[in-house]
Amino acid sequence: QVQLVESGGGLVQPGGSLRLSCAASGFTLDYYAIGWFRQAPGKEREGVSCISSSDGSTYYADSVKGRFTISRDNAKNTVYLQMNSLKPEDTAVYYCATDRGCSWYDVDFGSWGQGTQVTVSS
Repeated sequence: QVQLVESGGGLVQPGGSLRLSCAASGFTLDYYAIGWFRQAPGKEREGVSCISSSDGSTYYADSVKGRFTISRDNAKNTVYLQMNSLKPEDTAVYYCATDRGCSWYDVDFGSWGQGTQVTVSS
């Protein structure tokens, strides 16, 4: 059974950092892309970052480029999202999702985690 579990969210002050983890079970991450999405209250879910399975290519939304870094540890079957220089507008529930390839559209991902809350506030 495919399962994704996010962790690492929390409350952080503006300018702070968090590292989110997406632990996979029931399948081997090596052959799948992992995307991170987020959804703020009253807003649509948006793509944040993605890492491909084939060559490890990484993709970032303009709003997080230079601040967030996605990486994968295939030995641990886990993908990470390092978030630095956090801003109040980064506040959202963050989800990881998996499918064969990267996409900015959530409908292209078949399996999702339950989400983890990130709140950036002073």
